[in-house]
Amino acid sequence: MSKAVDRARAILAYLEDQVDAMVEMLVDLASHESPSDVPESQVGVQSQLTDVLQELDFRIRHVPGRKTGGHLFAVPINRDRDMPVQLLVGHTDTVWPLGTTDSMPVVIENGIVRGPGTFDMKGGIVQAIFALRAIRSLDFEFPATPIWFINSDEEIGSPESQRYMRMISQAAVRAFILEPGLGAEGKLKTARKGVGRFRILIHGEAAHSGLDPTRGASAIQELANVVHQLHGLTDLERGITVNVGVVQGGTRVNVKAAEAEAEVDVRVASMDDGEAVAHAIRGLTPRTPGTSLEVLGGIQAPPLERTPRNIRLWEAARAAGNRLGIELEEGTSGGASDGNTTSQYAATLDGLGSLGDGAHALHEHVVAKALPSRAALLAELLLSPVNSGDEW
Repeated sequence: MSKAVDRARAILAYLEDQVDAMVEMLVDLASHESPSDVPESQVGVQSQLTDVLQELDFRIRHVPGRKTGGHLFAVPINRDRDMPVQLLVGHTDTVWPLGTTDSMPVVIENGIVRGPGTFDMKGGIVQAIFALRAIRSLDFEFPATPIWFINSDEEIGSPESQRYMRMISQAAVRAFILEPGLGAEGKLKTARKGVGRFRILIHGEAAHSGLDPTRGASAIQELANVVHQLHGLTDLERGITVNVGVVQGGTRVNVKAAEAEAEVDVRVASMDDGEAVAHAIRGLTPRTPGTSLEVLGGIQAPPLERTPRNIRLWEAARAAGNRLGIELEEGTSGGASDGNTTSQYAATLDGLGSLGDGAHALHEHVVAKALPSRAALLAELLLSPVNSGDEW
């Protein structure tokens, strides 16, 4: 038996003995309700994580937010500055409003940990903490210094933390995203679609529709043209979807609308497609005489693509899974995460969080018995050899 397999089995055995402690920590973290839009709600969960990470000899910096609860940046106290850096990315915010635990309490039932935020994504944070504990307790050596960035605004698109994510990931050789796995099998996410948001404003001219139907220009009539053109940009074979999700306009039923607007969601599998779709949307021209339009917005999150360095990181994960006796699968997510950002600068692997189901849903839960094996997988990845720079 190889030393690598011996190491993997030692890590897994250690973590299997820690499953009760992992569940206890997850229950504690999830019991601190932490919706994105209530900044002060982040204090409890961030304080708990600060204490835990300090016990692991991390120096913690709280990065204050303007409209959010701020973020945690953690670096080992005894960091070797000549070593490359590997990044652990998580978030403490949830989509659930304060008071959700009154009707949806954090409970343990038949080996399942239920409650808001358990699956997305406090379970992933717990696994990463215990992966580091295992490596430390078993006295294995990191090939790259692990650092953390844990934000509190991921569920609303990381508006404040994204610039920090970009800066930190530029200094890392690889990034591990602690979002939950994909589907019941917990597939690792080797690709995510990019996300664009656009707002189309249409200007017309008001006039009484009955007294003089030849006057004025209906912004709503032009909106109908625009919606048709936008939906025509969808190309399912290329992974492009364009959806007009919100429309509004007009003032009264007997008045030609002077104003109308549409809010548009765009999903793309590649940045080239993102740029092409954005160009097409910005190039819309009005077809209704007397109307004009303006386009706001753009591609907000670039896609996480299957780049060569990301594929190599996935292959390292599959090899780690083999050492642990786990057969891993990969998949593509239609939604974005902070991995979309880190992937622009460092090799990135997403979906390393918990097995379970119900992200943003009433049945949100984590499978307790899977916590050790998922933590062991992350530990093996953190111990995998690295080469600095883009050639990882």
